[in-house]
Amino acid sequence: MIDWDRIKELRAEIGEDDFGEVVEIFLEEVEEGIGRLKSDRVDGTLAANLHFLKGSALNLGFHSFSTLCQAGETAASEGKEDEVDLSGLIACYQDSKKAFEQGLSA
Repeated sequence: MIDWDRIKELRAEIGEDDFGEVVEIFLEEVEEGIGRLKSDRVDGTLAANLHFLKGSALNLGFHSFSTLCQAGETAASEGKEDEVDLSGLIACYQDSKKAFEQGLSA
């Protein structure tokens, strides 16, 4: 679910002091992106929003979530927005966030 090697790599790249700030910004941006998902089906930006979420997820090691975002992005790009399982995607994010936070505190 979480790519802990990516987390170690990111910490090494940006340093321990900045890591917490990056995590905070990531979580805020993803929460905002998830909030936009339902309206995306109406305004046609679902694929772009899922692309953004996928990239953010990959940067912070949310592997399972990024995989679902990729699948949703592909479906939305092919005009199959109704096939995107938003509730499953959101649940995966919440599970990933929980696992991430527990892993950081361990």
